Amino acid sequence: MRLTYCVVNTNGRDFLVRCLDAIEAVHPDGVEGEILVLDNASADGSADAVREWIARGSRLAEATRLIPLEARTGKAENDSRLLREARGEYCLLLNEDSELQPGAVEALLGALDANPRAAAAGAQLLDPAGTPQPCAWRLPGPGTTLASALFLHRLFVVQGQGSETSEVGWVQSAAMLVRRSAAQEVGYFDPEFFVYSDETDFCKRLRDAGWAILHVPSARAIHHEQLATDLGRERRRIVEFHRGRDRYFRKHYGRVVAALLRPLSAWPYLPRALAALFLPGHDPRRYLAHAGAALRPGRGEGLREAAAAFNAAR
Repeated sequence: MRLTYCVVNTNGRDFLVRCLDAIEAVHPDGVEGEILVLDNASADGSADAVREWIARGSRLAEATRLIPLEARTGKAENDSRLLREARGEYCLLLNEDSELQPGAVEALLGALDANPRAAAAGAQLLDPAGTPQPCAWRLPGPGTTLASALFLHRLFVVQGQGSETSEVGWVQSAAMLVRRSAAQEVGYFDPEFFVYSDETDFCKRLRDAGWAILHVPSARAIHHEQLATDLGRERRRIVEFHRGRDRYFRKHYGRVVAALLRPLSAWPYLPRALAALFLPGHDPRRYLAHAGAALRPGRGEGLREAAAAFNAAR
C-alpha cells in the first residue's frame, strides 16, 4: 500500500469529522490508501462520529479503521501504535484538528519520492484565517536556547520560511509524512514524551541515523490548534510543554546542560510578562506560568497527570 493516513483524536469530534472530510476530498486518484483513526478514550462521542462517517460510504470508507482506546495515553505512544499498524509505505500523521488542503498529499509524497534519504516531510501549517505559521525549526540545543534568550528566535531558530522545499531540523507532527521504514529503523516515537517535543526527539533521532527532514511549503494544512482559553486549563499544557523540552535536553545533552539551560529558557517570558501589563488582550500570568515551568519543569501537573486522573475516574 502506498499511503496510510494516521489520525489521533482526543475529544475533538467536530474537528475530527472535518479532518476526515478533508482527507476524502484531497486524496489523490490512483493512490492506494487507508485511514487509521485512533480515538484516545474521548468522552464526546468521537468514536461514534467516526463510525457514522464510515457508514456514509466515502471512497475511503472501506479502507478506514477505528482504533478506540479504553484508557487515555500520550501522543507519542499513539503515533507509534499507528505507525506499527499501518500498511502504507508512507504514513501521514495528522492531528484531529488538521485539515489538509488541495494538493498537499501530492506535494508531500513528491518530496519524499524525490529524496530517498529523507525520512519525513512536514506541511506548511496555516491558522484558521489562512495565515502561514512557523512550523519548522532548527533542532533545540544550547545555541538555539541562547538565540531565543536574546530574542533572535525568528532569525536563528525558525526555518522553512521560503517557498521551496528545504531541509530543516524538525517539523510538527500535526501534518507530517513519514517514511515508515525509517520510523521502524529508529524505534518510532519515544513514549517517555507524553506530548510536546515528541516529534522533535523523533526528528533528532532520524537525523542522527543519517536521514533528512524536509519542510514542504507547497503542501498546506489548516491547523486549528485546540488550545484552552482560560489560564487554569492551559496551565497543564504549559507544564507539559516545558517538561517535554527539558526531557529532550536531558536525553540528548545530559542533566547538567539541561539544568544550565533552564534559566535561559525561562528568561524570554519575563519581559513579555512585563509588556503584557500594558498590552490589551495579553495576560502576564500566562507568561509567568511559562517562565516558572521552564525554570522548574519537574513541578506542577501536566497533561500526563490529567490523563491518569481521567483514566482513574473511568
